[in-house]
Amino acid sequence: MPRRYCQVRTSNCFFVIEFPHDSRYSTRFMNAPAASIGHESHGHHGPVLQYQPGLPLSRGKLIMWLFLSTEIMFFAALLGSYVVLRFGAAVWPKPHHVHLSEPIGAFNTFVLICSSVTVVLALEAARANKRSLAKSWMLLTLILGSLFLGVKAYEYSSKFDHGIYPWAPRGRIYERPDLYYGSAVRARLSDPAILAKIKELDGRPENELSDAELTGRRRLKQVKDMVNNPDQQAFDLAVVADQIMPLPGEGSDSHDHGGGLNDTFAWLQLPAVIPGGNMWASTYFFLTGFHAVHVIVGLIVFSILLLYELGPAAAGMIENAGLYWHFVDLVWIFLFPLLYLF
Repeated sequence: MPRRYCQVRTSNCFFVIEFPHDSRYSTRFMNAPAASIGHESHGHHGPVLQYQPGLPLSRGKLIMWLFLSTEIMFFAALLGSYVVLRFGAAVWPKPHHVHLSEPIGAFNTFVLICSSVTVVLALEAARANKRSLAKSWMLLTLILGSLFLGVKAYEYSSKFDHGIYPWAPRGRIYERPDLYYGSAVRARLSDPAILAKIKELDGRPENELSDAELTGRRRLKQVKDMVNNPDQQAFDLAVVADQIMPLPGEGSDSHDHGGGLNDTFAWLQLPAVIPGGNMWASTYFFLTGFHAVHVIVGLIVFSILLLYELGPAAAGMIENAGLYWHFVDLVWIFLFPLLYLF
């Protein structure tokens, strides 16, 4: 005899209730209190209550959590490796030695935290079927994430202007003022484009130059004489390095690294001595670059979600995207103090 079924889902399981063909049982079941259902199920002709275990998570959320678990292990390994390198190194540059700005890093952290809040607001608006409001919050999340990437691109450009690159061929960082460093400075000063700039600088009258440019011109002449001196000593090269980019002491202000020739004349771009700078540059660009890739992926997902009607039906997609975005924000909250404050 054909039978009918009814499914009742709870938080972590669901029940399949089997009814006989007689419609009296289904009507009685729908109208009966919950306590009487179990008694009906003992009869041969009443509804049969079957228990089937289920998952408390939707399939999409389960897949997202599995993916995030692999990401957590990967970033934990990266952060752990950085901690070992940072605190195990004999010499490591301070943040202001490598032109890292703590206020800029703190601002970017604040931007990402705000973007996590806007994702939650977009989810709540979608569940309440406020579609236009959900899209507005999602668009604001996209703007905040793009702002984070824009600030990070500005930070990268500042590093490049000072010769700090993640790879050796273009990098102008030297660990110590040795003969290799002296040769690199001499080669840079022999570049035809730099020679033309220096000739133009020397030809300008003093009344057209600022005090910093006047001082810089005298220091530049001193550096040229030192690196071209065949009897140069290690002390001379240390002075050259300090003239190009002075490194402040432990108690110096984080913004008190200016005054070097590279800061006075941006076109000069002479090699600089930063102890431990090459290892720092490799780890900094790898960690922040890999994090930036994750931010870009999140922004692509948010852009795709904006193409949908962000109502209750899309709440699951927004929630899964939000889980990923919260993870990206959490990684940056760990990166900020490690890179900018220690």
